[in-house]
Amino acid sequence: MSQKPPSQRQLRVGEMVRHALSALLQRGEISDPLLEKTVISVTEVAMSPDLKIATVFIAPLGHDDPQPFIKALASHQKLIRGRLSPALRQLRYMPEFRFRPDTSFDNYARIDALLHEPFVARDLDHDQDKEEE
Repeated sequence: MSQKPPSQRQLRVGEMVRHALSALLQRGEISDPLLEKTVISVTEVAMSPDLKIATVFIAPLGHDDPQPFIKALASHQKLIRGRLSPALRQLRYMPEFRFRPDTSFDNYARIDALLHEPFVARDLDHDQDKEEE
């Protein structure tokens, strides 16, 4: 069963939430020792079709394990919703935030490593030789 792609409205609201949340984290408005000393990148916000749930994908820079940061953000969800409400006042409902680790960087690194494997590089070089002829 395939999922429908997100609508333009979901994408637009997700990007608006991402910008507001990134600004909140950048200003250091959450008083948590773990969050204050770490730069957290909000890579994507996926909105539910009814715009009531925002799944926030984060990547704490310089740390391998994002779980402590996800727990810290989840524990401050009420504060985050309150601080973001002025920036998101045009929304009918303030979304509930669900924090998840962003694994896309790991996937990119794995694909890059595969492309640099000798047997793949050999095949890629072979394809380029055919195109030049």
